[in-house]
Amino acid sequence: MATPELIQLQRRRPEAARLPKRIRLPADDPPRPDWMKVRMHMGTEFQDVSQLMRGLSLHTICEEAHCPNIYECWDQRTATFLILGRVCTRACRFCAVETGLPDDVDTDEPERLAEAVATLRLRHAVVTSVARDDLPDGGAHIFARTICAIRQQAPDCAIEVLVPDFQGDEAALRTVAAARPDVFNHNVETVERLQRRVRAKAFYARSLWVLQRAKELDGGVTTKSGLMLGVGERPDEVAQTLRDLRAVGCDVLTIGQYLRPMATKLPVERYVTPEEFAQYREEGLALGFKHVEAGPLVRSSYHARRHVEQVRTVPTTAQE
Repeated sequence: MATPELIQLQRRRPEAARLPKRIRLPADDPPRPDWMKVRMHMGTEFQDVSQLMRGLSLHTICEEAHCPNIYECWDQRTATFLILGRVCTRACRFCAVETGLPDDVDTDEPERLAEAVATLRLRHAVVTSVARDDLPDGGAHIFARTICAIRQQAPDCAIEVLVPDFQGDEAALRTVAAARPDVFNHNVETVERLQRRVRAKAFYARSLWVLQRAKELDGGVTTKSGLMLGVGERPDEVAQTLRDLRAVGCDVLTIGQYLRPMATKLPVERYVTPEEFAQYREEGLALGFKHVEAGPLVRSSYHARRHVEQVRTVPTTAQE
């Protein structure tokens, strides 16, 4: 049942959610196996979240990246917020987010986002952004303002940020770290050999540096990163990436299957089996990750609250 707050918001802008698009897979993509099938469910809770986002003129990566988990997550009244607009300055070959010249920064966005967090009564909020290489600080000040706004309107909510690399700008990184998010997430996305093929204007070493500096700037923060498989990586390269992430103190790792969002993007080389994902999870835990979420449909923010809860239950002796 919709709350009075949601009813009021629904009157502002009754637009529908931008659902993951059904695409016709190119001939060079293998057919999707049964374990990649997702059940569509758009019940009352899903509609409430959709109307809330539209009413507050907010964006979600769930919609813009065509996430297959949108039905499950929104039905549980959770979403990953996308700040700084929905147009990215980079053109990564795996991502469905629109590339182009972004609009001006929406300075009221942090407060509206915090209102949504409070209305949904979230206990764990995930905030990410498009890359804004057009801004002097890459949008770091909006990340910081968003964290502060959530703290004010929803003080009991844990805050996770999934940030771009800010082009290696230490000052920008310090701005976000100073706002003290609970979880600092930055994805390496793929193995070192495939970085230039998969990511635009990104560097493997820089991503590792971002994670390392985040931990150095705030020793109490949980650092997190993510990998997608199925773009041509080898098992030994995945294993090396896990070791590299642990070497910079990364606490939490997510590993999922790459899905081609549109015909112009990278083809899927292969679908990794659930058994292989389970093996990578065990390898990660053996290396010392506090939590590894691995599976075909796993994305960076999938079950994000559970990631943090798991980290908090790991004994200190097992974390090192």
